[in-house]
Amino acid sequence: MKIRRIAGLAAALTLAVAGTAACQDSRVATTGANGKPHVTIMVGGLNKIIYLPATLTQQLGNFTAQGLDVELQDEQSGANAETALVAGQVQGVVGFYDHTIDLQAKGQCIQSVVQMANIPGEAEVVSTANADKITSAADFAGKKLGVTSLGSSTDFLTKALAAKAGVGADGYTPVKVGAGQTFIASLDNGGIDAGMTTDPTIASLTSTGKAKVLYDLRTVEGTKAALGGLYPATSLYLSCEFVKQNHDVVQKLANAFVATLKWISQHTPEEIAAKMPPSYGGGDPALYVKSVKDSIGMFNADGKMDPSGARNALEVLASFSTNVKPRKDSIDLSRTYTTEFVDAAGQG
Repeated sequence: MKIRRIAGLAAALTLAVAGTAACQDSRVATTGANGKPHVTIMVGGLNKIIYLPATLTQQLGNFTAQGLDVELQDEQSGANAETALVAGQVQGVVGFYDHTIDLQAKGQCIQSVVQMANIPGEAEVVSTANADKITSAADFAGKKLGVTSLGSSTDFLTKALAAKAGVGADGYTPVKVGAGQTFIASLDNGGIDAGMTTDPTIASLTSTGKAKVLYDLRTVEGTKAALGGLYPATSLYLSCEFVKQNHDVVQKLANAFVATLKWISQHTPEEIAAKMPPSYGGGDPALYVKSVKDSIGMFNADGKMDPSGARNALEVLASFSTNVKPRKDSIDLSRTYTTEFVDAAGQG
């Protein structure tokens, strides 16, 4: 198995859709040099705790155990990962479930086959210097708010929090700052006043006193308070056509991920952190363990979608999305996810 870092994709989604027809091979898993089915999965940030199951599945040897040759590609923005999937550049994405709803509204059929988390695992953090000025989303008006990229789930969640507080998307300035050091630098130099991010960035900012958590979406309680219910997040999603044509391969992928989720539920944050590449710790192993400990509760053990969460995700997206809102009543949630494969994995 291989990990490859991919530069940010600049192609617009409309161009990606237009190019899909030219990428027929993306609908069928190819056979690698070792004779195993080869699947390329793009991850919206391999070193983010929210996407930890992707690398951990590789580290535990669960892909190999299923007879798969899986290539993980790193892309810091979920929006770019989505674009790569629609363009046929990859077969799957480990990213947020909400993209399946957004893409259906754009005429694309994308399906979550393993739902690893029913909450975002993210937090809106505010710089300590602005903590007395931004005490709720109502104070977002006129502020510069960091997101991974426009059209990413961090962007979606920021808009959702703002909309719930009566602040429209044009009432604040979204700023593309990525994650990790670029996010931290933007908060340090005043490029943003607050922003939506994940661990280990959250742990780094709070442990140094540079920022405070305003909305904590790393817990069920915090997510329900902020978004009115569960908000399914980390998932393995693929095109409906790929799922249809590669049933056995998809089942093996589900088997691998479900095995990892069960392993997570049975091990401590310290044991989990020890299995990850040392570079993910950023030179501070203790801080990385704290990051895992603060966020690991977001993962479920069976990979199943909570149907009420899917419905709430649609409600949340329809509250602000100019794309989803006018099409809300025609969105078929049953096409955005399936439990068929994780149900079968659980019986193994």
